[in-house]
Amino acid sequence: MKPLVVLGFLGTQIDATDPARRWDRWRPTVSLFQHEDFLVDRLELFRERKDETLTRMVLEDIASISPETELRDHTLEFKDPWDFEQVFAALHDFAGSYDFKPEEEDYLVHITTGSHVAQICLFLLTESRHFPASLIQSAPPIQRSHYEARYQIIDLDLSRYDRMAARFKLEQAQGVDYLKSGIPTRNPAFNQQIELIEKVALASTAPVLLMGPTGAGKSSLAGRIYELRRQRLGMEGPFVEVNCATLRGDSAMSTLFGHRKGAFTGASSDRGGLLREAHGGLLFLDEIGELGPDEQAMLLRAVEARRFLPLGSDQETESDFQLIAGTNRDLRQRVREGQFREDLLARIDLWTFELPGLKDRLEDLPPNLDYELQQFTARSGQRVRFNKEAREHYLSFARSPEALWAGNFRDLGGSVTRMATLAPAGRIRVDEVRDEITRLRRAWQSHDESSHRLETLLGRDYRERFDDFDLFQLEGVLKVCASSASLSAAGRRLFAISRARKSSSNDADRLRKYLARFNLDFAELQQEPLPG
Repeated sequence: MKPLVVLGFLGTQIDATDPARRWDRWRPTVSLFQHEDFLVDRLELFRERKDETLTRMVLEDIASISPETELRDHTLEFKDPWDFEQVFAALHDFAGSYDFKPEEEDYLVHITTGSHVAQICLFLLTESRHFPASLIQSAPPIQRSHYEARYQIIDLDLSRYDRMAARFKLEQAQGVDYLKSGIPTRNPAFNQQIELIEKVALASTAPVLLMGPTGAGKSSLAGRIYELRRQRLGMEGPFVEVNCATLRGDSAMSTLFGHRKGAFTGASSDRGGLLREAHGGLLFLDEIGELGPDEQAMLLRAVEARRFLPLGSDQETESDFQLIAGTNRDLRQRVREGQFREDLLARIDLWTFELPGLKDRLEDLPPNLDYELQQFTARSGQRVRFNKEAREHYLSFARSPEALWAGNFRDLGGSVTRMATLAPAGRIRVDEVRDEITRLRRAWQSHDESSHRLETLLGRDYRERFDDFDLFQLEGVLKVCASSASLSAAGRRLFAISRARKSSSNDADRLRKYLARFNLDFAELQQEPLPG
């Protein structure tokens, strides 16, 4: 067996007694050495300087009954022994400087002696493995006539306790189920990832980065992480969500960080900002890759220091929040292109999870189909079901290569809502399914053709080089160009309102310069008209 080391506080009350009668009373520190089946090789005793006399007596008594035990006492000084921070800091420093050798020695932390504050600190430092030990708790004899006191060793590895382990396993399963919205998903990789997210959500307050395509469920998952933390950990602040792709210019800074009255035109009063609103809670920044450089710099300081400067203010504001960021972009590629700060990515990239799209989780279609029907019932109060044949027909199409699921679970939710709304007597029939499949084919064909066209014109990596905002705008411009006889005609259509307000204009030049941003020429757009 490895040598056994006990660490604990001197009991300034219960270890103390009348020296002449000290062997007639239970003294917890001394009693540990009065058990024939419990041999201690070394004692590390914590005490305050003022307790030197009592310490000497206790150590002499232990030496008389257990001469083979090495005895060491350590003076720990506190201005206030009931100040949690002081006691914890002293014990934490001791743990950091002590030469623990768990491969060579076994350690027990005596939890019976010391103030309540000291006992709590010892428990926390043992639980966190700063003291690589188990706990030992001693107690007086059950009867005064019974000489030998009692002791119990408590291993904080709760997985060893079957009933406790079962409770924790059930609680974890409930947390995982909650994060999945109660959907019995079947995709092994996704289920494993959600289990890890559940552990991180309850054990870490560091930023979390959720990656994945639009419609993969990042926003829903962020909201459920917040609810899980609120229920289990008592998070008191709110859940605050913002789509960064909607923020531009002064509005972005003001929305996120707030402003002072008069900071810019239209700032007629003070505004706290969403980071301040999220104090004590969770801030979800969806599409974080769309933030501008100034917002990124401010956010980095807010995440690192919990402080930031509102627009127009010379005093920083504090806000302690947990950050979850979402993106459908490759942020490392954005860093290489100079569009995203490398230091900000490093700060939010500690816990990164990539959510798969629906095409990568086809085995989860049936339970998600049932979930969407339940959601429709909850919203409308009308219960709707599939006929057996209709359900099989829909799932057959949904699993086929023809089904693009370009919008992922959003497409699925919209599809079910349409069928359920049109279903007669609450039953979705094959007719409703066929009509819906036609709608989906048409929508995906338009989406696929537009994507193919943009890829042809801009290159295969166009989505990594341009914001969605610019691409949506460009698609509209290209359609006008494809259906116009000349550059000037296209310009007149595109700039009709602003043209009417000017005494003279050069619409063709404006359009030419716009297309040049994408290295496009009007003539090549005439060769292959865009659909729609």
